[in-house]
Amino acid sequence: MNKEIKIGKRLIGGDAPTFIIAEMSANHNMDFDRAVAILRAAKEAGADAVKIQTYTADTITLDCDDPCFQITQGTLWDGMTLHKLYETAYTPWEWQPKLKRLAEEMGLEFFSSPFDLTAVDFLEELDVPAYKVASFEINDIPMIRKIARLGKPVILATGIAHLSDIELAVRTCREEGNENVILLKCTSAYPAPYEDVNLRTIPAMAETFDCITGLSDHTMGAAVPGAAVALGARVIEKHLTLRRADGGADSAFSMEPHEFREMVDNIRRIELALGRVTYELSPKAAREREHSRSLFVARDMKAGEVFTPENLRSVRPADGLHTKYYEELLGRRIARDARLGTPMSWDLVDFGQEDR
Repeated sequence: MNKEIKIGKRLIGGDAPTFIIAEMSANHNMDFDRAVAILRAAKEAGADAVKIQTYTADTITLDCDDPCFQITQGTLWDGMTLHKLYETAYTPWEWQPKLKRLAEEMGLEFFSSPFDLTAVDFLEELDVPAYKVASFEINDIPMIRKIARLGKPVILATGIAHLSDIELAVRTCREEGNENVILLKCTSAYPAPYEDVNLRTIPAMAETFDCITGLSDHTMGAAVPGAAVALGARVIEKHLTLRRADGGADSAFSMEPHEFREMVDNIRRIELALGRVTYELSPKAAREREHSRSLFVARDMKAGEVFTPENLRSVRPADGLHTKYYEELLGRRIARDARLGTPMSWDLVDFGQEDR
């Protein structure tokens, strides 16, 4: 798999900064002006991209009240049918060209998760720069194959996937000649409990599938995305809303703009702190080393006196001999008078006499 992938003007992988996606999802609450406001909030909060979802209730499920279409998995949406939920959560397709244009004018990348083959066709007409496959669609192999053939980056969320599901999805992309695959560790719980996140999977997944990895996060707060970046995540996706109190299908586990900004700032700090593998001292650390330990005369001494633990000590700063010579010097005699606070040096040692 490619280790450097471009989505629009943004490079992902290599030495590039973490690619940060604001997921709008249903947080527009069926209000176009609110959707535009979320775009602006994403830009101001430091996001690189905004992602939406492209489906209708009829393209994603059936209008059926049978038990298997009822939501009963202990989610925020229990008591609804799938069709009823998606009727309230979808992003009208007629908005999407306008939102894409506005996002790009703001300098944001803009793409979507399609949920059926017609949505792929629609998004390709919009010329989106990438495709995200949602966790629950990772086993929709016909759709993944159709997306992969387009040659654009494919971001696969793995929230409800077995290892075999991930293997099949990745293999499908490769079969279609698409090596631009990014895998996102995801926990499909809303919000996700911290103990179920298992961030150590991110570097393991990168090694197993030899690809760029990241995190689609549904936990509360910014701690988990920061930790993911420290473990090698190159993509972070978080839901963004204007105010959780405004309600909506996804608001309860979404970030508000000031929280998203804090997350982005923390990630950028973490990137600086990660740096590179080195044992070299920075210029500042080299100066600070001057306050390290070394050997000093700890009492006024006359020529010929013997060095003892009382008059030769390891103290700060680092102006004297290295402390590794301490035991070698004990029992030897001082070559000349020296007062308390004199840095120890070899010319202070009388090598002709030793008194052990």
